[in-house]
Amino acid sequence: MTRAGWPALVSTVLKVPSGSLAWCREPVPAPMPHLAANQAGGRSAMRPQQSSVRGIVGLLVAAALTACGALRSEAPTPTAEAPSPAPIVAPAVPAPADTLRWSIEGVADLISIDPATPGDAAAITVINLVFGGLIRLDEQIEVQPDGAERWEVSADGTTYTFTIRAGLTFADGTPVTAADFVYSINRALSPAIAAFGAPARLGAIVGARDVLAGKAPAASGIRAVDARTLEIRLERPLAYFLAQLSYPYTFVVPRQLVESGADWERRAYGTGPFTVTEWQRGQSILLSANPRYWQGTPGVARVLVLFHAESDVAYQLYRAGGLDIMGSQQNPLPAVRVAEVRHLPDFNSTTSLATRYVGFNNTLAPFDNVDVRRALAQAVDKRALAEQVLAGEVIPADRILPDRMLGTQLPIKPLAFDPAAARAALAQAGFPDGVGLPPITLAYGQEGDNALVAQALQRMWEQHLGIRIRLQPFALSEFSHQLDITFYTPSTGLQCYLSIWGADYPDPQNFLSQQLRTGMEHNNGHFSNPTFDRLVDEADQLSDRAQIERRLQLYNQAEQIAIDNVGWLPLYYPKFNILVHPRVEGLVVTPNGLVAPDWSRVRVK
Repeated sequence: MTRAGWPALVSTVLKVPSGSLAWCREPVPAPMPHLAANQAGGRSAMRPQQSSVRGIVGLLVAAALTACGALRSEAPTPTAEAPSPAPIVAPAVPAPADTLRWSIEGVADLISIDPATPGDAAAITVINLVFGGLIRLDEQIEVQPDGAERWEVSADGTTYTFTIRAGLTFADGTPVTAADFVYSINRALSPAIAAFGAPARLGAIVGARDVLAGKAPAASGIRAVDARTLEIRLERPLAYFLAQLSYPYTFVVPRQLVESGADWERRAYGTGPFTVTEWQRGQSILLSANPRYWQGTPGVARVLVLFHAESDVAYQLYRAGGLDIMGSQQNPLPAVRVAEVRHLPDFNSTTSLATRYVGFNNTLAPFDNVDVRRALAQAVDKRALAEQVLAGEVIPADRILPDRMLGTQLPIKPLAFDPAAARAALAQAGFPDGVGLPPITLAYGQEGDNALVAQALQRMWEQHLGIRIRLQPFALSEFSHQLDITFYTPSTGLQCYLSIWGADYPDPQNFLSQQLRTGMEHNNGHFSNPTFDRLVDEADQLSDRAQIERRLQLYNQAEQIAIDNVGWLPLYYPKFNILVHPRVEGLVVTPNGLVAPDWSRVRVK
């Protein structure tokens, strides 16, 4: 979504009474959970003494755990036939008036909060609280100024000139200049950092590929014209370039800090609303308000980010009064728990701009055969999966683009649930009734409802195709590592896998070109189709408003090819179900996560 591009679809933000949370009922095309304007932090004099910090964290966690009693170490794993678990009744925990307690589910810790290496959605949540870039995405998922107060785009759409915000500083008071952005972007491109997604998101900048290959120390297309003017030149026009800058790779970092030693992230700061005060590995990160934040000092003094590998443990802690925020785009409130809280003012729900899918390693048998992929696709009853297994808390997916994203106004012919056609496809592949089919293993990360979904797929494939699938669960961090292996060395990678993709930025390119074009870094399954590649390549370069219809038609044709050839097996679009305590004011629930339009107005009562 760019000023040179097309009008964005807009979500309707409903106003609710003071003390409640505003929330979007109508979803929009949007990127990965971006939390608000420049987000940064600092290590200035506001940092508390370590002993008092540990006291704050310890008291908050200990009080909550005491109220919860002995929290279960395992989330419930009911089947479609199992009754819902009994509602939890727990004593309240006194809530500190100056601390926002924010749970991140599905992880026991974060690998890194370096903007140059944003490993997953959990890490990006914290990165967006501590660092900021040139632009941000607001509560309606529109591009807005952040570290840059304005910009201009050349007539041919290849040169962007940004004016750095007057008075912008890092949290330690050091002025931010255009040269700091030049350093930060080139750092993300450098082979020493080896940022996995940088080629896909920054590769169109003139000279970026030379830096990625180690042939040049800096991209010739990124230059500081003067202290407040940054110029970025592209090899070709890109309709989505501005929105793409909301992803952390272009966030500005203080050079003196990041080059000060290996542990700099434990005291990280940037240009955003918070700074890292203490990181207790395997437990939490405590953030403190940045008084130099460009929007003004945040209205909440501290954010305590707590890690919970199991969503149900976080849920119980929330119900006991130990959290203010529970649930995320990638790990929403467990479907089995929704009925218990739907009536509460805490409960917020909107369609998520994400697609849960099964990916296939196209380089390994039997998934190098398109008929096998089609057989598995047409043997999945997505309606039953959504309604019976996931309690109606997801939307069955007939296509790759998530519900209501730009481009979904053009129809797709899905591979519908058809057990007879599925069996015929398996026979066409040379495996009638599954005879002779190589063993198949479905991998998945242990988070949210994934185990329920994997077990349901296992049952459906056995029922409708007569084949038995082995399930292979991984801790979420290990699952991400296995996906990397599948991309780099597919012969030793996963055979097929249950995964999810949430929009980094609101554009079909993020789901089609980045995920399924031949050779792209996120094409873990190595899907390859020359006609698909030609269509998305042409669409990616159409940036003029007058070309929007043509651009979307090209993406639509490409998406149909990917559906017909099962580049992905899309299963469902998650609903973003999240609990936010009514004492929290100033946050907005959007299809891609929580947004603070103005951190100086965020309050916890």
